[in-house]
Amino acid sequence: MAGTALYWDEKCFWHTGHGYTFTAPTGGLVQPLAAGGLPEDPETKRRLKNLMDVTGLIRDLDSDTAEPATREDLLRVHPASYLDAFKALSDKQGGELTLGARAPFGHGSYQIAALSAGLVKSALLGTLNGSHQNAYALSRPPGHHCTADTPQGFCLLANIAIAIEAAKAQEPDLKIAVVDWDVHHGNGTEEIFYDRPDVLTISVHQEKNFPWHTGDITDTGKDNSNMNIPLPPGGGHATYLEVMDRLIIPKLARIKPDVVIVACGFDASGVDPLSRMIAGSNTFQSMTQSLMDFTATHCAGRLVMAHEGGYSELHVPFCGHAVLQTMSGSDIHAEDPLGPRMAAQQPNAEMIAVYSNLIDRYVQHFGLAP
Repeated sequence: MAGTALYWDEKCFWHTGHGYTFTAPTGGLVQPLAAGGLPEDPETKRRLKNLMDVTGLIRDLDSDTAEPATREDLLRVHPASYLDAFKALSDKQGGELTLGARAPFGHGSYQIAALSAGLVKSALLGTLNGSHQNAYALSRPPGHHCTADTPQGFCLLANIAIAIEAAKAQEPDLKIAVVDWDVHHGNGTEEIFYDRPDVLTISVHQEKNFPWHTGDITDTGKDNSNMNIPLPPGGGHATYLEVMDRLIIPKLARIKPDVVIVACGFDASGVDPLSRMIAGSNTFQSMTQSLMDFTATHCAGRLVMAHEGGYSELHVPFCGHAVLQTMSGSDIHAEDPLGPRMAAQQPNAEMIAVYSNLIDRYVQHFGLAP
């Protein structure tokens, strides 16, 4: 059995959106950008792959592409009407299925989105069948904001949900946990599985960022199968690790999943343009290690990462490299050029205590006190 698999495909970097300047629709007084459009561009992911090529970490991974998700795979999550409308517009010039949802696409993006979902599906199935111990899907476009019938937030197909349903089609009794540490609430994954006690969904996110009307701690799903952990802006390394140790790991231990899937966004980075949190590459490395320790004890080591957000072209590659180095146990390290800056920007002891008190209240709310 191989150690860590990396599923990626150059074609995923060819997906494009248009008609936006940052996150505002272009037009009126909003001028087009000289280069690019939406913050979700290919460079963060391509540069992660490039960094692993340069450091040699790629040689410690089992790197491969995958087949696109089939229509049968997609229909387990998305209605035919949604898929047909998406494909019809994609076969032409592209556009938006829902105006203002920040999910534009170009010609051929339907096929690329199916490929992105296929990368996540293969990562999950390969981990479950023992082809590898754990896996990372460098998926693009992302998926955690997409509901069954509505694209939004750069997400066109619900990648993780599609992979889960493909796995459960083979093993219906699987119990699966999704941990979403993208800085934005994983509303799409939550909505799809909200009344499904066989799929636990956990999202830790900056409160009222995006979507601003979802992600409250009171949204607990059927049989407490959903857990939201909204954090005020400014939370850093210590806060994220305390959330992992006191909320996420205890919740996982109660559910006892067969596999853990991470919606792995790096937009909680302290230099991300779409958030106000202060996570460093060491934060993502430490959270990965916590989940590896948990899965080693409870899930035979089965851990899958699906790449979601993260919009700093400089910092995302180093955050991702730290995660994949940890997953693979490689000794190949990429020194984070922003490490000193992230360390200097961390909240002071007084602010850390404020976040810790908030986590105390969350522990009580979710009944996770030891």
